Amino acid sequence: MASNPRLETNEAQIFWGEIAPCEHIAQFYTDDTVLLDTLAGFVGGGLNAGESTIVIATPQHLKALEQRLINASIDLASMFIEDRYIALDANATLASFMAGNWPDDQLFSDFVERLIHRASVKNRRVRAFGEMVALLWGRGHAAATVRLEHLWQQFCLSHSFSLFCAYPRAGFTKDPCQSLADICAAHTRVM
Repeated sequence: MASNPRLETNEAQIFWGEIAPCEHIAQFYTDDTVLLDTLAGFVGGGLNAGESTIVIATPQHLKALEQRLINASIDLASMFIEDRYIALDANATLASFMAGNWPDDQLFSDFVERLIHRASVKNRRVRAFGEMVALLWGRGHAAATVRLEHLWQQFCLSHSFSLFCAYPRAGFTKDPCQSLADICAAHTRVM
């Protein structure tokens, strides 16, 4: 039986429309198309609802996401100007608050405070997506990944924004059982 793309789109819109301000969602995906479709729903849903979105991703994912948003008739140029769409390179952002292979709590806190302040102008709700945890995980830094997830979770709760994280299943090459359990525990929903 063929799937109904219109139905799937409506279901995605309902799902993303129902997320709470403090929601912290993780997705484990097998290919980029699945991630990008989900991410476009998350970001596009926020922009269409008048929210600000922060996307911290790889350059390839940023480019593909932005093309999907433009194809969905979202005026991305206006969103950039209004700071409603803030796009950052995941590797460069991660490097800005890491001390060796471990996230520095103060540098991270300073970075996220500035970013959330910038996005929440005019009391706009904020949605954020980040691939930094996936980069750490892919480098074999399981403990640092879990720590970064917990730092993000603290900000979700204290600043009332929703956060979406994504991990490629290809990054799970070793026996990550305990770290995977810790990652799942740091989220309110797992897909």
